[in-house]
Amino acid sequence: MNFDKIITRNLTGCDKWDGMKNIFGTTDALPMWVADMDFESPPSVIEAIQKRVEHGVFGYTMQTGEYKQSIVSWMKQRHGWEIEPEWLVFCPGVVPALSFAVQAFTQPGDKVVIQPPVYPPFHSVVKDHGRELVLNPLKLENGQYSMDLEALEQILSSQQIKMLILCSPHNPVGRVWTSGELEALVQLCARHDVLIISDEIHADLVYEKDAHTPLAKISEEAKNRSIICTSPSKTFNIAGLNTSNIIIPNAEIRSTFMKMLELYHVGSISAIGSTAAEAAYTSGGEWLDEVLVYLQKNIDYVLEYVEKHIPEIKVQQPEATYLLWMDLRCLGMNPDETADFLLTKAKLALNKGSAFGQGGEGFMRMNVACPKATVIEAMKRLDQAMTAWRQESKKA
Repeated sequence: MNFDKIITRNLTGCDKWDGMKNIFGTTDALPMWVADMDFESPPSVIEAIQKRVEHGVFGYTMQTGEYKQSIVSWMKQRHGWEIEPEWLVFCPGVVPALSFAVQAFTQPGDKVVIQPPVYPPFHSVVKDHGRELVLNPLKLENGQYSMDLEALEQILSSQQIKMLILCSPHNPVGRVWTSGELEALVQLCARHDVLIISDEIHADLVYEKDAHTPLAKISEEAKNRSIICTSPSKTFNIAGLNTSNIIIPNAEIRSTFMKMLELYHVGSISAIGSTAAEAAYTSGGEWLDEVLVYLQKNIDYVLEYVEKHIPEIKVQQPEATYLLWMDLRCLGMNPDETADFLLTKAKLALNKGSAFGQGGEGFMRMNVACPKATVIEAMKRLDQAMTAWRQESKKA
């Protein structure tokens, strides 16, 4: 695959590029924010979609046995996790699945735990439905993030918590939780009868082979008190096809979740989405292996460049995702000022760290799933902006 290929995404209704004017108020910045890739999807996916389009009829579509088997096989091959086809529940996206889970398993006023800084919708799917958000912030010690399980135990012991929403692997800090960390989390939640919703949308984008462990694979206890949210969207760059697969081993939990989907009439898969997902899971593995190598090189370039030329900035080494969590607290600016500095001085459109909640202030999130030339240009711009900042700081 030629991941160096520059693909113009303007005028395609693309959030990342066409949406920059509405979100950032400009069109002359490099958009390295929203989490999709600037790469073509796997050839097998494109070919499958083209063949489906040639058929010419796009009526109501069912989840075929072949579709479900492609997911079952992928989970076994990539994650060593044997699942049953009946555990699969289609949903038009992971964020909608989180929202439906909150509504299905909690009542207004119930308490739900999240672990910030974390993907912004984790906050809104709780608060927007009148549930109480309880924070269990990650710990940052010696440049490494970890779950604060001691604080979580105090929270679960002292409050009536109904649900915990886990990000695994974690967005934005890039951690892949170890099986030991996950086991400890499950034990705490089991002791206090807390349901775990695990967002594992980045599970395939892991740089150490077999590092990611699906939560429900940990133990029988984990299997029976978890909902695992998966999707081919990040893995194969098909987020615009609104296809996710929610894996729920526990029959009672699965039935309750499905009733919520029926209430909103959102359980139907699209003709193109099902075609793309099946092709991706069936024959997209080689493409994924290649893109992971390319992404790692982009990550390494940024880390090495920053260490050599912009040492004031600290960047987390991600164990997963193509998202870099950049510490710009050296600037001494508030979140809005930091974002404005990058946008106006470096011409970089990144995600504001404060949007990820407590612990995100002073950080920015950069998406490096793009051609190497874009990453090189981004580092050049950041370097120039930081050089000017140093000079201004000396004058002050």
